[in-house]
Amino acid sequence: MTGTAVRIGNCSGFYGDRISAMREMLEGGELDYLTGDYLAELTMLILGRDRMKDPSRGYAKTFLRQAEDCLGLALDRGVKIVANAGGLNPAGLAGALREVNDRLGLNARIAHVEGDDLIARVAELGLDRETAPLTANAYLGAWGIVECLDAGADVVVTGRVTDASVIVGPAAAHFGWARDDFDKLAGAVVAGHVIECGTQATGGNFSWFTEIPDLTRPGFPIAEIHDDGSSVVTKHAGTGGAVTVDTVTAQLLYEITGARYANPDVTARMDSVLLTGDGPDRVRLSGVTGEAPPPQYKVSLNALAGFRNEATFVLTGLDIEAKAELVRRQMDSWLQVRPQELDWTLARTDHPDADTEEAASALLRCTVRDTDPDVVGRAFSSVAVELALASYPGFTLTAPPSHGQPYAVFTPGYVDAAEVPHVAVLPDGTRVDIAPSTHTRALEDVPEPTLPDPWDRDDTVTVPLGAVAAARSGDKGGNANVGVWVRTDEQWRWLVHALTVDEVKRMLPEAKSLDVTRHVLPHLRAVNFVIEGILGRGVASQARFDPQAKGLGEWLRSRHIEIPVGLVPSYGDQLEEGHA
Repeated sequence: MTGTAVRIGNCSGFYGDRISAMREMLEGGELDYLTGDYLAELTMLILGRDRMKDPSRGYAKTFLRQAEDCLGLALDRGVKIVANAGGLNPAGLAGALREVNDRLGLNARIAHVEGDDLIARVAELGLDRETAPLTANAYLGAWGIVECLDAGADVVVTGRVTDASVIVGPAAAHFGWARDDFDKLAGAVVAGHVIECGTQATGGNFSWFTEIPDLTRPGFPIAEIHDDGSSVVTKHAGTGGAVTVDTVTAQLLYEITGARYANPDVTARMDSVLLTGDGPDRVRLSGVTGEAPPPQYKVSLNALAGFRNEATFVLTGLDIEAKAELVRRQMDSWLQVRPQELDWTLARTDHPDADTEEAASALLRCTVRDTDPDVVGRAFSSVAVELALASYPGFTLTAPPSHGQPYAVFTPGYVDAAEVPHVAVLPDGTRVDIAPSTHTRALEDVPEPTLPDPWDRDDTVTVPLGAVAAARSGDKGGNANVGVWVRTDEQWRWLVHALTVDEVKRMLPEAKSLDVTRHVLPHLRAVNFVIEGILGRGVASQARFDPQAKGLGEWLRSRHIEIPVGLVPSYGDQLEEGHA
């Protein structure tokens, strides 16, 4: 590391995150910048529907509430705020912030970044495929933010920039990095990727959460970024949670694909990241290398696809499979019009000889979708209710079926970077066009590296994968990623040979017929799997029980696999407890 670091904190990982976090971060200790990530694929849909009701909306309203509470405090402390809370209407949010600024008698200089919204050009750009999209937003990079900060902005709000860009922008502005400082930019992208999801870096959604002494109210993370692109991830003193090599590893593996992590300004090599402890609640990230970004920008497309409804039947006691089959047969014969999609899921949550009725019950869910709201409305709900006295013994529903609700689908698109306007609107209203990178490189898969010698598997025990490994999973459109890592070199020698694509398909039967790719990250002792299509057409389509794949990694950890005895911690204790 070289020079004095710039301290960039985060106070939001999604639209709906802890609203008090902005004040907590500003009061908790020294910061130079405070950032917030408010956007996700599903959020753009929510904001799109808000804009349909009121064209002046389309931004994250909670950010405006936070700013009304904390803008004066940020100015007093000299902390600049950068957030993508502008959503579909960054100009509207900037205007609303100026009204707050004037009402409070403050002198904040407010700027915004726009140009990502391509909804008016979807036909021209070839993005109007199956269904006319409700939203179409390109993922912009950090240089519009840099332009605003260089012009003296105290607050910069953006539309759909990449999650890491709200951190990259402040670092690049602070140090005066050039557009082709790819290693430095990549280091900031990696640091940004770690802290942009808020408390996921400090113990939230963490496989080994029982090791964290106090996870009651985890603190939000901070990245201390240096001029060479290296960084330290930490948190304010006295806050809950923990920052460890493992909590940082978990977030590094979140929602990535392979060794190359593309952003509009740089492609970061995730296989180059080195993590080392730097004291209590401090983890150093170094060695990150960067490459020129791809020539195209990714576009997030959300479209209303039809209407959805569901009914969940409670099946209690004996003959669960026979009861479920009776309901299926009855629904099929009683429905006058069969919906375009009709899916059944039986969750065997029941236990034999259960001591409570709930523990003796299973859940049978029927989900229907159709472009006609009437087909999945009363025509469906009435049949489910009419079965009440004519079906299996103990018939009950978790709730009365409702009217059909609209659902949406997510589709990624790609357009040449030169086709996307990127405009920084400075505090004085000046508009500055931001050109795309002049150096680009098409994305390519990184070949699997030379693997360590395989472990001798003669003396093994069959236990859950989680006996030695942690995991983190998430969604990318209709795909899911599952990153798995271990703590020791010996465990890594076993993991990289044992946890193959075929083995993952065995352990996760829902993925058996799907395309699965594996990416190896030796520095993190990790393997990352991308499971294509397991989430249907994206989170808004609600294609499975866990529509964002948040629990997919924990399911994988719970599945049994043969592991060499010497690699399983406290194996003897497990035998005594009967858990092995």
